[in-house]
Amino acid sequence: MTTTTVEPKARKRPRKTRTRNVSPLEPLIASRLTASQIDLTPGKEHVICPTCRNWTPITGVLGTPVLVPHHTTPYHDRTTTPRRCSNSNRRILLDTPVDAWQAERAERIEGSATVASRRPTRVTRKPWPTTAPAVMQIVGGLVDDKTARRLDEAHISGCSVCSAKDNRGTVIGAVDVASRCTDGRRLAQLAAHTRRAAPARHTAQMDREEWSDRWERGLQLLQQQQWAQTATAVADTDLQRIDDALTALVQTLNPRTTAAPPLTDWERADLMSAIALLATQKEQLARRR
Repeated sequence: MTTTTVEPKARKRPRKTRTRNVSPLEPLIASRLTASQIDLTPGKEHVICPTCRNWTPITGVLGTPVLVPHHTTPYHDRTTTPRRCSNSNRRILLDTPVDAWQAERAERIEGSATVASRRPTRVTRKPWPTTAPAVMQIVGGLVDDKTARRLDEAHISGCSVCSAKDNRGTVIGAVDVASRCTDGRRLAQLAAHTRRAAPARHTAQMDREEWSDRWERGLQLLQQQQWAQTATAVADTDLQRIDDALTALVQTLNPRTTAAPPLTDWERADLMSAIALLATQKEQLARRR
């Protein structure tokens, strides 16, 4: 019994929709586009559409290259009513070799990668270090001559190296500065420095106090001048306020209508006292003017 072998048959695949329509617009020239606007990778040719600015595939590379029909919006942003781009089926002239395009693209990528390093960095100037003041200058500004002398005397009386004693062991003074201990030499230098700087410090303190007094007197004069400019208006306002209050009290004391309730003796006495007080204040303000 012989068996027949069935030849495998390929499945019929749907063909792409092809058209011979070509846009009447002038063809695009690849050499006029930059390397970032076109992609000439074999089998993946794309170009940025000059109208809708979308990456659009190029078909018919081996024959008549044209732009694939596309819409004005990308696929992920497409609305329910897409609109066909006017550059659909537009011809493109691929006059740029693939090698030249790859070289230009590589040069562009390398240039963009090194552009940050070619830019000048901002130079931050460091301030020049100032000369550190001496220890005597630092401490001398905090301690006056009397305090420095007392500290030196207290150190001499308690230090066996810095104090000079007689045969009985009584402290009679201080030894030479060169023979004193480290703290003793520092305190002696501090006492000498504060004694020399005492007149200048006293003069500077007097100048500061005098300047402070002048500043206070100037502020007082300024306040007096400002008050003199507004004193008349303030006095007029006070007099008008007192007149309004007196008018209101007098109307309450002597109402114009008979329908008003009569005042008691206590209310009338309070009104009279308030009227007398306001009259006194008005007289005093009139005298001050």
